Amino acid sequence: MIERVLTPTGPLQIGGIVPRGTRVNVFDTIFLAFLVLGTIVGVVVITYALWNAYKYRAGADAGKKGDGDRPQLGEIPQGGGGGKKLLLSFSLSAIIVISLVIWTYGTLLYVENAAAQGQAGGSGEALDVEVTGFQFGWRFTYPNGYQTSGTLRVPVDRTIRIEVTSDDVFHNFGVPGLRVKTDALPGQTTETWFRADQTGTYEAQCYELCGAGHSYMTAEVVVMEPQAFQDWYENTGSG
Repeated sequence: MIERVLTPTGPLQIGGIVPRGTRVNVFDTIFLAFLVLGTIVGVVVITYALWNAYKYRAGADAGKKGDGDRPQLGEIPQGGGGGKKLLLSFSLSAIIVISLVIWTYGTLLYVENAAAQGQAGGSGEALDVEVTGFQFGWRFTYPNGYQTSGTLRVPVDRTIRIEVTSDDVFHNFGVPGLRVKTDALPGQTTETWFRADQTGTYEAQCYELCGAGHSYMTAEVVVMEPQAFQDWYENTGSG
């Protein structure tokens, strides 16, 4: 009996703040946000540390700067404002971190649920494909019953919903170039989606150590023009 493992429904939407588009676009936006904020924080912290190192350097006349005498070794610094600077820095850091966590959580909810809610965009209706892992390869089953191993053909700019399971041991289906990755578990089905915005060939891999042939458990994901895919699909017949 196959047990279906579904992701939660009802993605969080925050008036356009949460990015939309392909999984590649969404995860690139998350990476960019963390990179920019991390860079800003790093610049502020390093600049402040260097400024204080210069300000209290050996031989500096701190009295001329209106800061009193520089504390001696072992002496507790005075005139720190009663911890106001610490409170301000802690409060700003908490606001930034909590806001970033909420935004990222909302974005990941969209990534996991967009296809199920019909919000993943793209042209045409979503294409459902069953993906089955086995030692050591991948089998793809299309809606018309056609099955193929080693190559998954999909149309460009169309949401692809995949249901992933395994015939034997634990596997993990992932396509790094399309930012899609999900478990393939025997007796269970996991669901996820992806959408490619340009044609080309991507590599699918297994990311769960599943036996001696694990490193050879790969497949090609061929993204085709819609008409070329339709012509190919119509010639597959029922499998």
